[in-house]
Amino acid sequence: MSLRSTLDFLLYQWLDAESLQQRPRFADHSRDTFDAVFDTCERIAREKYAPFNRTVDTQEPHFDGEKVVLPQATHDAHKAYAASGMLGAAQDYDAGGMQLPYTIEAAANAFFAMASVSIGASLLTTGNANLLMVHGTELQKKVFALNEFSGRFSGTMCLSEPQAGSSLSDFITRAVPDGDDFDADPLGPRFRLKGNKMWISAGEHELTENIIHLVLAKIPGPDGKLIAGTRGISLFIVPKKLVNSDGELTGVRNDVALAGLNHKLGWRGTTNTLLNFGEGKFPVNGEAGAVGYLVGKPHEGLRCMFHMMNEARIGIGMAATMLGMAGYEASLDYAKSRPQGRPVGLGGKDAAQAQVRIIEHADVKRMLLAQKAYCEGALALELYCARLVDEQHTAHAQAADDARLLLEVLTPIAKSWPSEWCLEANSLAIQVHGGYGYTRDFPVEQYWRDNRLNMIHEGTHGIQAMDLLGRKVLMEGGRGLQLLAARIKVTIERATQLPELAAHANALGQALQHVGRATQAAWAGAHPGEALANAVPYMQGFGHTVLAWIWLEVALAALKADSAKLIAATAGRLGAARYFYHYELPKVGAWLQVVEQRDMTCADFAEESF
Repeated sequence: MSLRSTLDFLLYQWLDAESLQQRPRFADHSRDTFDAVFDTCERIAREKYAPFNRTVDTQEPHFDGEKVVLPQATHDAHKAYAASGMLGAAQDYDAGGMQLPYTIEAAANAFFAMASVSIGASLLTTGNANLLMVHGTELQKKVFALNEFSGRFSGTMCLSEPQAGSSLSDFITRAVPDGDDFDADPLGPRFRLKGNKMWISAGEHELTENIIHLVLAKIPGPDGKLIAGTRGISLFIVPKKLVNSDGELTGVRNDVALAGLNHKLGWRGTTNTLLNFGEGKFPVNGEAGAVGYLVGKPHEGLRCMFHMMNEARIGIGMAATMLGMAGYEASLDYAKSRPQGRPVGLGGKDAAQAQVRIIEHADVKRMLLAQKAYCEGALALELYCARLVDEQHTAHAQAADDARLLLEVLTPIAKSWPSEWCLEANSLAIQVHGGYGYTRDFPVEQYWRDNRLNMIHEGTHGIQAMDLLGRKVLMEGGRGLQLLAARIKVTIERATQLPELAAHANALGQALQHVGRATQAAWAGAHPGEALANAVPYMQGFGHTVLAWIWLEVALAALKADSAKLIAATAGRLGAARYFYHYELPKVGAWLQVVEQRDMTCADFAEESF
């Protein structure tokens, strides 16, 4: 099945995306406009992205002493993507957007992620501008966000620091008021920033006129000392080149300097940088310190930034999913054409028989089915989460609040599950190719290298797990977990009525009960250190249960939509669901057992014993 046909099924046969046009915000849209967006994005991805995926992997960004140089293909792809309107697709018409449902935007961006995640589709630029549309002033929106949506400017997210990594409490980048009249600047209270930021994607390039950095930094207290912990963190707009209140470049370079390029295992087409803010290489008005404009209120920067981080986490989940899907399709094509070995009969193999294609071997089918179950299941999960975003913003009050809370619980899964299991799909794609998969003659090794990043950035696997068990399933008295369980139970009740799915429904019910027991046992009088010691196994068990639910939902939709034209597709979806329930769901018991028992094998292991 092609990506387009899979998206059509998930969007129109399962998620009922067409019904969104009944809401006032999307009234101008129809399936025709949605499909037109897909046609455009599919074409751009096919022409501007896919042919150059290997090019950007081998021609890494380099600094020529003055600027960062990228292949011409990257410039062409960025220009085509910006011209498509996808940077601001979900925004209001007044902001130059299409008022497109986020469900459709996410699905459309899947084409680019699959064609070349390394070239990218400006995920951070859109997230940066979306944040400013929520938390910025009217002038900040006009000068920075709208120019990002148009493609004239691009955006970054500057969180991590070399000495702190993911520990936000240990940031030392500081921001001090720029003069006595610092709060009189029309672009916002003006500060001078000094510090270093690491792992900044797209932090330096020549793709756009300007780069708008969103930087987390601490404003010192009256004693000149930084406030401990995350309470003192504020958010600042720090443009690479200073602009006036009309958004025009002033000709003054801000004090933001490239300290180095990170040379990565994958995603090599995307520039990744270490940036120095305020070191004095580009003094502004003769003074060291990068000029930055406060976003929102002082000391509320982390709350603002999470708007972008949560959006990015769903985007990373989609990137991981589509890398897995690219590997699956490549290995499926290879398995259909590669002759090797002979069928095994009662008398062993007959060397006189002709060789068979490797797709006829049971173990190759196992590896292909695993990839299909992981990747198509992950795609369904990501689109379900995207649908929740639309519910949160356009449904009636109770439904919107339920969507908000469900998203809180599902976001760690939407980011982490594809990052782990679609990476495994890429590993299986290499295995299907055999020795050839380990060479650069085939694309599957690059897909694996690109995907390995997704368990790390935008919150590592361990951080997502602690967020899930330590915060998301407990917040608001556990109501999010209760909402999710209620939806799963509705699906179980529907599936129980069908002979083809009744056994799956029963297995899912048992897994859901196990998640509930493990959640209670983890926190039953436990110290947080004990409760969170096995947060990753908890997330794995929780995630597999969620994906089993998603697959049961998909199976129900497949049976309902079955027709003569969809016989093979329906059989494929039901087969993938059966694979997941028979081969994957049983793993939940082992993962959750150590959580229930609050097993401290790992936490208590003595350092010297390693």
